[in-house]
Amino acid sequence: MSRVQLALNVDDLEQAIAFYSTLFDTAPSKRKPGYANFAIAEPPLKLVLLENTGQGGTINHLGVEVETSDRVHGEIARLSRAGLFTEEQIATTCCFATQDKVWVTGPDTEKWEVYTVLADTENFGVAPEFATDDAEAVRACCGTDAPAAAGNSCCSTDTPETVGNSCCGTDTPENAGNSCCDGGAVLGAQAGTEVPA
Repeated sequence: MSRVQLALNVDDLEQAIAFYSTLFDTAPSKRKPGYANFAIAEPPLKLVLLENTGQGGTINHLGVEVETSDRVHGEIARLSRAGLFTEEQIATTCCFATQDKVWVTGPDTEKWEVYTVLADTENFGVAPEFATDDAEAVRACCGTDAPAAAGNSCCSTDTPETVGNSCCGTDTPENAGNSCCDGGAVLGAQAGTEVPA
């Protein structure tokens, strides 16, 4: 079963846990320092609480939890074909879990992830860093500014910087149809972690 994820910043984690436990009539599925999540059956929702003092009441990010890595890879291909710039994180540790995921950025810079949990972990992991503009996303993707000047396409030219790049090397199934590699515009730019080859 897939379900929407809502990750909220909260000022006081214990107070937020008490409130959402009452609201959804369920206990957290996972509690760690500064972190809790609820796997709510009805309505199907993964509610994540991240203690970020001074940011309470704001959205941290949004997502869709899916059942398998195959579904994540299917979404990577679909979103890339649709022209969205994707950031893939395979076997990454985030939110006290090893996950396969893909990130996209909405038109108002809201961050969305499609992910599956592979295993629980004891450490939070590293939060992704996102590019702030298309040129930065191209640099992160391709390791050069040259293709950015040529229409924001990582692979519009075969330069030494782009040949074999994990995003721009088009000889792998993972990169087939990727907007970064097929001449499409870089939209909803985001980057930060290395895309696996």
